Amino acid sequence: MSSAGILCLNKPAGITSRDAVNMVQRLARPLKVGHAGTLDPAAEGVLVVCVGSATRLVPFVQDLPKTYLAAFLLGRSSPTDDLEGAVTPFEGGHVPTPEAVQSALPRFVGEIEQRPPDYSAIKIAGRRAYELARRGKSLHIAPRTVTIRSIDLIHYEFPELRLRIECGSGTYIRALGRDLAMALGTRAVMASLLRTAIGHFRVEEAVDPRSLDRQNWRERLRPAYDAVRHWATLRPDDADLRRLLHGGTIRAELGLPLGGRAAVLNDAGELVGVCQIVGPNIAKPLINLS
Repeated sequence: MSSAGILCLNKPAGITSRDAVNMVQRLARPLKVGHAGTLDPAAEGVLVVCVGSATRLVPFVQDLPKTYLAAFLLGRSSPTDDLEGAVTPFEGGHVPTPEAVQSALPRFVGEIEQRPPDYSAIKIAGRRAYELARRGKSLHIAPRTVTIRSIDLIHYEFPELRLRIECGSGTYIRALGRDLAMALGTRAVMASLLRTAIGHFRVEEAVDPRSLDRQNWRERLRPAYDAVRHWATLRPDDADLRRLLHGGTIRAELGLPLGGRAAVLNDAGELVGVCQIVGPNIAKPLINLS
């Protein structure tokens, strides 16, 4: 099996995403290793790690929708918006009814403006926001547009609130809980977070990075094609494939709009590149994995 491909990891709570990547990096050297979609240290669940030439596919994995199971505790707050910071009771709030919680959820579905937490990896003048927050600096982080595809109420019995959330890249679940609680007239801290899926990469199929070793890690590699298997596919003949791999354009009647992307496969069904539609039935190479 090729040493280039994708690992679907189940990151445990208590380690950083970088720690998990480093575990793979030690096994895969000298191949490149990169990940798509950082998880906070306290969070657990799906972390997609790309190895070798598959690292070029990281941006496409990052674009996949993400699904979370999140638990919040209402009626309290912390500077980090989770249990990592000093948690204090919120005075003056009230206990939202189940009906109020259910009614508030649709207001946070769709494209919404969200201010990232002060304790986040957002960069401000070249410094991470959490570094400045720890030093007591006053932060001015601009809201940004994120996409929330759906929010389902799983359980609510004050103070515990559990939600299933499907969202786009760049969403902070801590911030979503913070803003929802404020809309309900109270405050909240995130008590736990499990990412159950990134697109078709699901936690049920994921492997604990601590279980990987030099003998078994390659066995858990999934083909690079898994990153884009939901796309249209193009299987050019030998001449067109050579033309694509050397930077040329070819005819491709895929029915895709201008700017649409397709996975380029060889005769063996292996992903060898990504092409983009640049004109009527004209495809141009975007990424070459060979």
